[in-house]
Amino acid sequence: MNKLDQQKVNEIIARYPDGKQKSALIPLLHMAQDANNGWLDVPVMDYVAELLNILPIEVYEVASFYTMYNLKPVGKYVFEVCRTGPCMLNGSDDIIAYIKEKLSIGEGETTTDGLFTLKPAECLGACGYAPMMQLGKYYKEHLTKEKVDQIIDECRKSAALNN
Repeated sequence: MNKLDQQKVNEIIARYPDGKQKSALIPLLHMAQDANNGWLDVPVMDYVAELLNILPIEVYEVASFYTMYNLKPVGKYVFEVCRTGPCMLNGSDDIIAYIKEKLSIGEGETTTDGLFTLKPAECLGACGYAPMMQLGKYYKEHLTKEKVDQIIDECRKSAALNN
């Protein structure tokens, strides 16, 4: 991983009172994950701990608690499908099963071409649009098998254009 932009790191840490630099942990983990191909390995988390002058275990605890952090390599496109109450009642289990079948992967796995990773997620806060998933910074809502097919096709086309 390349070192993070120290000016940006300092700006984030400066948002919090003196002695409370640990409060910058979540945004710095996002920056570190983005700079490390979408995942956090131990050296990257250790680097974040050094930046904040905290113990590495404090970083590991946060990174392993939240599903938005990836602790192993992921595909270019991460399908985080909500599987809690409202989404489940509206068919998220069927959507997850369909994605598994369509991409020949299981939960937490990445396709052999490195394009797609499937991650079940806890509530993503869009219950009125169930079933739904997060794809990067975007929500994909009212999912059906047909919508999943469209999303996969769009991702493949985008990947082909960017290669």
